[in-house]
Amino acid sequence: MIAQAKGNFLRLKPMNVRQVIDLIRGKDVETSLVTLAQVEKGAKAMITKILNSAISNAKQKGLTESQLYISKITADQGPMWKRFRAASMGRATPVLKRTTHITIELDLLTK
Repeated sequence: MIAQAKGNFLRLKPMNVRQVIDLIRGKDVETSLVTLAQVEKGAKAMITKILNSAISNAKQKGLTESQLYISKITADQGPMWKRFRAASMGRATPVLKRTTHITIELDLLTK
């Protein structure tokens, strides 16, 4: 691992984030950024932001984008916000608002 970036307690469902990160897992950084630009999912913005942070962390070590690839990317479930919604006959039904922890690790591209 050369560089790492994390996003914690993001108000996105982990299942929806995993749909997007499966598209870029194992690819080089430049291809991943182009792929993310074409995706029309809500999670794209946060993943792009975290990926750019990891790239910036790698640039602090003197590396360029063309030398890097995504070696590990995960979307783990964070804590859930427990809320209630009004239901018929004076009852309440629970609503679970899910959060996500995203971790991106970059490594050197071997040729």
